Order: sequence, then structure tokens, then C-alpha cells
Amino acid sequence: MKKTISLPSFVSAFTEMGRYDQFSLEGLKVIYKYITGYESESGQEIELDVVGLCCDFAEGTAKDIARDYSIDLSALEGASEDEANFLDALTAIVREYLDNEGVLIGETDTTFVYRQF
Repeated sequence: MKKTISLPSFVSAFTEMGRYDQFSLEGLKVIYKYITGYESESGQEIELDVVGLCCDFAEGTAKDIARDYSIDLSALEGASEDEANFLDALTAIVREYLDNEGVLIGETDTTFVYRQF
């Protein structure tokens, strides 16, 4: 027996499992859109497994991801973190890195949502 999960039910499932701080609300929306898109394209239904999703996906800022994955930021040498273009350049480098690794799922206004690797 299958049950279609709405976005509010999807978000509530994370709260009910005590995983309410694993992703931002916007991050959960990105994951929900990714999963429902996959289901539509593949014709395969996915069972909601909150813990499994928390293990499979992550959300982070460009700065955190660059640090956690030791991304080469030599292109930013000499640039001040206070400069307006610094964050744009850092975001572009991290986006390209995640995309090249094939793990980028989507973005919110301030974070990336990606498949952990």
C-alpha cells in the first residue's frame, strides 16, 4: 500500500523523527523536489526514509563545503572575504566542484543541497 506524501507531510516527517535541524526548510524543499522529479522521470516510487535521506544528503554553505572537502580556492588568493565579489566567486567554485562530482541536487538562497560523498 503506497501513500503520496505532500511537502508539508515530508517536512513533518523530519520533525517527527527528531531530524528537524538536519536541513533548512528550503533545503527540505529542494530534496522533496528532487525526489518527486526522480519519481516522475523514472516511474519508480521512493519510500520515505528520513534517516536514509539524512545519510544520503547534506546541506551547507559554500564556505563550509569548501572547508569540509578541501576545495582548491587558489583562484581567490589575495581577495578579501569582505569584498562583494568574494562570495560570488566562492559560490561559483563550490557549485562547479559539486556539479563536477555529480552530487549537486540544488540550491537555496544561501546553501547547497548535495548528495554526500
